[in-house]
Amino acid sequence: MEFTVPQFIEHEAKVIGPFTFKQFIIVAIAGIICFVAYYKTPLWVFIPVCIIVGGGALAIVFVKIQGRSPLVMVANFISFIFSPKVYLWKRKIVPIRVTPRKPLKEEEKVKEQMPKRVKKSRLRELSIKIETTRR
Repeated sequence: MEFTVPQFIEHEAKVIGPFTFKQFIIVAIAGIICFVAYYKTPLWVFIPVCIIVGGGALAIVFVKIQGRSPLVMVANFISFIFSPKVYLWKRKIVPIRVTPRKPLKEEEKVKEQMPKRVKKSRLRELSIKIETTRR
């Protein structure tokens, strides 16, 4: 008995509550930054910092764009920007060379103007062979 094995399964184990280990680390770092900002900065600085850092961390953890997290998208973007580009086709502009034709002699002109004779078609002969041969 054959069983079909599902492929392309992307599943990370939930380690801490509803978070994977990577998601937990991102949320924990954002929490630490907000905690330090609460004690080290005034309230009017803490609130925007906490909204930006916390919102960014939650977006990185929970938002998916075409099945990928924003962290993967940013990593792909940075690697694309800094990696060398390979162009597979570079068109070279080559000037067109025109070679002059030699003037034809009178005999060649006459031959060129006359219609060429076509040999008898073998189509009928081939169709008879196909129809009469055994399979």
